[in-house]
Amino acid sequence: MALAVGDTVTAFSLPTDGGGTFSAADLKGQITVLYFYPRDDTPGCTREAQAFRDAIDAFAAGSAQVVGISTDGVARHDKFKAKHSLNFALISDPEALLAHLFGVWVEKSMYGRKSMGVERSTFLIDAEGVVRRIWRKVKVDGHAKAVLEAVRALRSA
Repeated sequence: MALAVGDTVTAFSLPTDGGGTFSAADLKGQITVLYFYPRDDTPGCTREAQAFRDAIDAFAAGSAQVVGISTDGVARHDKFKAKHSLNFALISDPEALLAHLFGVWVEKSMYGRKSMGVERSTFLIDAEGVVRRIWRKVKVDGHAKAVLEAVRALRSA
């Protein structure tokens, strides 16, 4: 069953770019924008990452961290992050454990061929680890700005 608004994120720990780890404990104490994307270095995923990168100071001003997640491995994340000067952590979820937990591992259809993959989605999590907002089937253009507005609203609530 997928996490919904009002649910607390359960325990997890996965590797990140640069040889780090990210766990549910890292959600505590600050607002977190957790965004799931299908693949490193594809056109839409790159534009989305760049939009979050370009707005990172505004997110930080709202006491929010941005974290990207895909099923790509750490080495691929390292290359993607370096190529595009990304300034936030990228979690590697090769077994789609978080994708399943958050309900973003879905059947997709491209050119009539069905396969399982990550549905581009974003979760706004408060400083207590509670999901406060969810965006599913995200359209990249304008998304980072909409998420930033939601961070500001949550911060002032």
